Amino acid sequence: MCVLRDCSVCECPESEFPEPFKKPFHGLSADDLTCQEGKPQATVDRTLDNKVFRGWIEVDNPWTYDDETDNAEMTYVNLQLNPERYTGYAGPSARRIWEAIYAENCPKDPSGEFCQEKRVLYKLISGLHSSISIHIASDYLLDEANNLWGENLGLLYDRVLRHPERVRNLYFTFLFVLRAVTKAADYLEQAEYNTGNMEEDLKTQSLVRQLVYNPQLQIACPLPFDEAKLWQGESGPELKQQIQQQFRNISALMDCVGCEKCRLWGKLQVLGLGTALKILFSVDNDNLTNQQLQLHRNEVIALANLLNRLSESVKFVHEKGPYVERIMEKRISSYASKSS
Repeated sequence: MCVLRDCSVCECPESEFPEPFKKPFHGLSADDLTCQEGKPQATVDRTLDNKVFRGWIEVDNPWTYDDETDNAEMTYVNLQLNPERYTGYAGPSARRIWEAIYAENCPKDPSGEFCQEKRVLYKLISGLHSSISIHIASDYLLDEANNLWGENLGLLYDRVLRHPERVRNLYFTFLFVLRAVTKAADYLEQAEYNTGNMEEDLKTQSLVRQLVYNPQLQIACPLPFDEAKLWQGESGPELKQQIQQQFRNISALMDCVGCEKCRLWGKLQVLGLGTALKILFSVDNDNLTNQQLQLHRNEVIALANLLNRLSESVKFVHEKGPYVERIMEKRISSYASKSS
């Protein structure tokens, strides 16, 4: 699966899969589980728990490349055992992915400017890129010999904080996804969170209600993003189809990521963003209860995890940003004094 030796993983034996998930399987046998060499920070831990989801409708997302109804090549992982963090995946291979995403799907028109809709797509991708960089910087391998992890504030500054537009785009993407979650509040509240653990299921339902109907959030941010302003005019439908195809291409590019753990989080968050686009631009008004919005279980998982990742990124920038900027400004000032 990986082009890099350090990103290889073992597949789970069939015995680890919950019974309801089992389908004809032709992968590794329980006796053939020899892993290739790999750095632990780049490998996906595929240990499973015994909680099972049931009752979700399987339906494809027009904004993403993956066929959500085709489970033949899918596997299950516990995201809590595979945190989004530094993996060592860098250099030309990683740069090519982001360069392709921007060059192929966010091109400027001849005047050098984006139209409003394309500007939204660019800001969403830039905001997601910033969030990923923030999580790498917040959980970084500082000393490989001693397995010491911590914050790399220099990396945070270089990749995000020194570029104010990247911080703005992070906030924009967070508000965009938040709008999708609050718009789908009725749907998310009524969705079936059935894992076979009644206590956890009730807790999940309660937490979903607390999120989508949070009074403080509704007062502070009544309309995080106004999707009604887009796709206006005669060219609206054609432009929507064009941008939808561009986002599908971004989704497809995630399969080219060489590190499997990076690909896991990349695909998950792009699916979450595609789910937000599906919610905001596939339904015409706020009342989704009686309309044809249908979400796959994986889409809800991706949407919730993306909102979490973005909110954690916003929180980290809010807490660390002023301190890091002061430190870096002092270093720059000191360096300039020595140079002069």
